[in-house]
Order: sequence, then structure tokens, then C-alpha cells
Amino acid sequence: MNTIKWIAAASAFSLLAACGEETPQTVTATEESEAVETSGQSSVPEITGDDLAGIISTLASDEFEGRAPATPGGEKTRNYIAAHYKRLGLEPVGDSYFHKVPLVEATLDTETSSFSVTANGDIHTLEYKKDIVFWTKHVEEEVSFNDSEMVFVGYGIVAPEYAWNDYEGVDVEGKTVVILVNDPGYATQDPDLFNGNAMTYYGRWTYKYEEAARRGAAAALVIHDTAPAAYGWGVVEGSWSGPQIDLESSDGGAGRVKAEGWLSNDAAHAVFVSAGLDLDALQDQAKAPGFKPVAMTGLTATAHLNTAIRRSEDANVAGVLRGSEAPDEYVLFMAHWDHLGVNPTEAGDDKIFNGAVDNATGVAAIIEIAERFATNEERPRRSVLLVAVTGEESGLLGSAYFGEEPIVPLKNIVGGVNIDAILPSPPAKDIIVVGYGASELEDILDEAAVHHDRYLRPDAEPEKGYFYRSDHISLAKKGVPMLYADSGIDFRVGGEEAGRAYSEDYVVNRYHNPADEFDDSWELEGMEDTVRVLYEVGEAMAYSDAWPNWYEGNEFRALRDAQRDSN
Repeated sequence: MNTIKWIAAASAFSLLAACGEETPQTVTATEESEAVETSGQSSVPEITGDDLAGIISTLASDEFEGRAPATPGGEKTRNYIAAHYKRLGLEPVGDSYFHKVPLVEATLDTETSSFSVTANGDIHTLEYKKDIVFWTKHVEEEVSFNDSEMVFVGYGIVAPEYAWNDYEGVDVEGKTVVILVNDPGYATQDPDLFNGNAMTYYGRWTYKYEEAARRGAAAALVIHDTAPAAYGWGVVEGSWSGPQIDLESSDGGAGRVKAEGWLSNDAAHAVFVSAGLDLDALQDQAKAPGFKPVAMTGLTATAHLNTAIRRSEDANVAGVLRGSEAPDEYVLFMAHWDHLGVNPTEAGDDKIFNGAVDNATGVAAIIEIAERFATNEERPRRSVLLVAVTGEESGLLGSAYFGEEPIVPLKNIVGGVNIDAILPSPPAKDIIVVGYGASELEDILDEAAVHHDRYLRPDAEPEKGYFYRSDHISLAKKGVPMLYADSGIDFRVGGEEAGRAYSEDYVVNRYHNPADEFDDSWELEGMEDTVRVLYEVGEAMAYSDAWPNWYEGNEFRALRDAQRDSN
């Protein structure tokens, strides 16, 4: 597993910090030209620990105020990255290094909003946070629906490659669908069903809401269950309540269901009982091929949502080193530049969440990789595209916008590497591949790792779907092969016991904490080696004409094949 990013739950205040009370910053041409003249970063062409330290220590300094989007610290961060692009001779993509990302913050008024289920004439109001957490993606102050018939649709999956359709034979237009979390492979542990124990994209709650919208449902409720969800109900309460930041879509969210939400397991059982249904028995039915949706006869849902709306704007930062022979083919390196900003209510004197590991390390890595490409004696035959994205801590927003409004044609991106939080740990024998078994990029990574006397290690908990929880998924679900690899835990000195202890110490004491700061005592030999390996993955693509693909049977393979066939 990625031992850094996903052991801990998301910080409850991150959504607030990402779009705080500051006036949204707009990047002007004057600001950009001033920014790119003042890098102040000395470096050497090779990827070195000293160069990485220089960038990390700058971005993680108090001067950058925790790098929250739509704040002065965020603006300073964007300008600093653009300065490095300019220093290295990277060209803007279009007329600017900055690609604006429109954001909208929605805060549900829980006092005046409600979600109820009527069972044979009796109205049962579901208690917010105890029974249900709900919201709307419609950018409207008032959204409601009445007496929407309820239907249990199993896992809510339509997956032709697995010959699976949980909506077969039922019209859910205007209805409320109730859905199980994760997918049938996890439920059965059958290695021949979906991807066995490892979650597929169809198991992600994001997919389930999207599919319900495609089917015309009025509302979609996912039943929470701790093991298949990979987190407890407390995470649902904290992460999906309060201000929610999202992209401002062109249709104002009209294409989504009117209400999305999570049902607690206890509440779900009670709702099913009120319809004379046995949820446990239906769960068993839902994990078998041939499952048919079940009408929850006698049950209707009614919801009224009152939401405060606030808009802001931020930007991804993109630069490109043009290829010598195939400039319209791109090798992508991506990292998120944002962190959690300043939290005035944090206990203690330090209120700044500096985000040194998460993710000043990733930004430093892509800048160092860019410098290595830019100073090579032979220019790459393909273009190398660097994208530092915003809003990761608020829900992968910058990368999602990149996926929806790409700055280059997605079919022309050969493959991509996402770098998110590299621990300053001692040298390791292994490299962790999150979502192991996904694409041919792993074959390239394996060759590079061997050059550094390292081996690939699958993430330890594939059932938790960590591959679907970082920025690369925004491109992967559009078909682009993406790699998400992390430093290993099998230390050359101390082995796995030392590695696990090191990772756990970071998670417990610094992850999403003001203590995630740069330290001059960091030994960066291990990070340096990992960044070099990832550079070599990009190098193998940038200097060749090969097109790596998803492995046969992967859920994104058909998308990529269709994408490439359109050339």
C-alpha cells in the first residue's frame, strides 16, 4: 500500500482550508512574467538529494503558508513552480503556465435540510450523521424531490468486460437507488470475479454515484460497511459534512443525481426491514452473476437540501519540454502542489500545515525530473509534460479538471507517472506499486528498478482501492495509462521491520499535521534513488515510439483501445 497517504483519514478542516476567506487570486500576465524571473534556485543537472532538499525546504517554509488553493500562499506556490519551468526552458502549454480551475464550495444547511423515507404511509426522518450523510452536486441553493420510489441495485455496477449489469431490466428514472460499497470480487474473494480481492474502479463510491446519474436516478445512497469501504463511519461523518469543494461544471451539476449520500449500516438494515426485505440475504444475492435489481416496494424517499454556494478559482501549473521528433506525443509527470494551509483553531502555537512530505516532495521530484530531461545531451523524441495540480486535498479537483478539460489531447499522452508524498526514508530494496497489475508501465518500472537493485512490491491492501484515491485516477479513468509508485519499506539496513516503523512514525506524528515540516537532518539518498527510478520510467517512454497499454482485462483497457483507434 502507499504507506503515507492513505493510512490516516483526511483532515476534517482540509476542505475549509482549501477555499478559505481570502479573495480568490487571479493570475495575470504581469504576475506570471515577474514570477518566472525570480527563481533563485541553484541546482545541478543530475537528480540529487541537495537539489530536492532546496525545493522541498522552500515550498514547506512558513512563507508559503501551507499552500492552500485560492490563498496568497497558493499563489506564491504557483509562481514558484512556474519560475522553475521558465528556468529550465519549459514552454507554457498555450499562452500561460497557469491553467485556471473553477471551484465551487457548497455547505449544506443541516438545520433546514432533511432526508426521509416513507414506509407504507409512515414517514421516517433519517438523522443527519447518525443515519445518513447527504449532499448535492447541483450548484443550486435549493434542491428537492418528493416520493421517489426506492430500488436496491446491488453493487450499482455496469461492467461489460465482466458481463455484469446491476441495472439490467429496471428503469430507475426519478427513483432513489440503494447501493453496496466495493465490488463482487471483494465480497466473494473469488480471484476470477472482477479482480478478486483487489478493488476495481467499479467498487469506488465515486463511480456508483456517476453510474446512478447516467441511469437518470433522482438520488443514490451507498450503504456504509467498514471493511469493504476501508474506513469507519466516523470518516464519512467528517469527510462529507461541512463545506464541500468541487469543480464548477459547465452544467452546474445538473447531470448528477439530486442527492448523493451514505447510509449507515444500522439505518440501512432498518430501512430494508421496513420494506419487508432482508439486507443480508440480498447482499448474498448481489455478489452472484445474474443478480436482478429489487424494488423496495412501499418505500419512497423525499429530500430537501438547502445549500450555501461560494465560488473561487485556482490553477494547475503546466510546462512542456518539446520533443525533437514527436512533439505532439507526451510523457506526463504529475504531482499536486496544494496542502492544507493555515488552521487558526489548531491547538498549539504552530497553525501552519507545511506539507513537506505531502506533497512538496512530489513537486520537487517532477522539477528535478524536468531538469534532467532538459539538460540531457540528446533531446527526447517525445515531449515531456509537467503538470502540478491543485486541489488534491479537496478531492483531486485539479487533476479532475485536467481530465475533463485536457490541455493536450488525452489520446496523445503515452503514459503518466503520478508522484504523491515520498518519505525521506533510508535506501530501500523495494518500490511499492499501488494498484499493482494494472498496466505495462509496471514492466518499464521493473526494468528501471532492476538497474537500481530494487524489486517491485504490490500494495499490501488492494481491497481498499488506494489506486483510485490519488490524482492519476483522473487520467486513468479517461483511458491514459498511469503509474503510482512509492518508496519501499524493505530498508537495506533494518529490513521491513525498520521500514514499517519509519512509515508508521510519519503517519502517527506528522501526516496532515503541522509537524510535516522539512528537517535539515533528512537523509535523502533513498528519495533520490526513487526519483531517479521514476525518471527512467519516463525516459524509456520519451526516447521510444512504444505505446504502453493497460494489461488485458483491466477496466480501463477498452477506453484506451478506443482512444488509440481514433488516431
